[in-house]
Amino acid sequence: MRHPHGRVSGSFTRDASRSDTLLFLACLGLSAGAIALPDQWGLSIATGLRDTALLPVLWLQQRAVEGRTSRARFQALQAERDSVAYAAQTLGEVTAENERLRALLGVRARAGFATVPVEVLHQTVPTDGRSLVLSAGRRAGVVAGAPVIGPDGLVGLVLSAGRETSVAMTWAHPDFRVSAVTEDGAVLGIVAPSGGTDPSESFLEFRGVAFRDTVATGALVVTSGLGGIYPRGLPIGRVAGIRKEELGWERVYRITPLANPGRLTHGLVLRQGGGGAEGQRDSGEVSR
Repeated sequence: MRHPHGRVSGSFTRDASRSDTLLFLACLGLSAGAIALPDQWGLSIATGLRDTALLPVLWLQQRAVEGRTSRARFQALQAERDSVAYAAQTLGEVTAENERLRALLGVRARAGFATVPVEVLHQTVPTDGRSLVLSAGRRAGVVAGAPVIGPDGLVGLVLSAGRETSVAMTWAHPDFRVSAVTEDGAVLGIVAPSGGTDPSESFLEFRGVAFRDTVATGALVVTSGLGGIYPRGLPIGRVAGIRKEELGWERVYRITPLANPGRLTHGLVLRQGGGGAEGQRDSGEVSR
């Protein structure tokens, strides 16, 4: 015996199935369109979504990160406070001596940099470590192209800045490049990620080194300051040996990075000049 409502139920099921199919096709079309968009448009759309629809999710993630790391931060701050208190006892004498030497040599003081403290909102995705979401954006003074540093050295630079958050490109990103020099200033080159290797391998390449120049294993490589993006003297990594060499042209050295983006929880975004009340509050000189 046929159910009296069988026809209505079957019609409802067909309508629901048709709606699901249309929704799936619409999502597929939007995905294909997003893939075909230029990179700059994709970054703009992603920034807009983070500033609107995803803002509550990012806020919850930031609160979760703060709660999870508050105890560890407190213990680390206690240890740092003790170390700073000890170092401050001789800071005044060292500063005065530095000023006297600069005056004798006629050397100008180093340019100051305002800094914006940020937390790293890690994402459990395969690209975590190549790009990081930071807990500060344009409201805090973060702009695209600003260098990002960690306790151990250079991390990368800000790729795009939203109102409340920003995205940083780390040294592991395929597009990362920085002009670099050995600590003694003798050898100049370009540091970039090693191409054609497994992403899990955490090393860089020191390229463009003249074949006549030799860099010792263990030598520290820092930013050269050329290009006007990264200030001079930010530690990048240490030379781990020769990667390859082209006879009569150049040597490429393998570098072990000092900063580990995958383990970074807090960092600083540099802002050159740093005027204003906020810049004065966060200002500090970058030193190696």
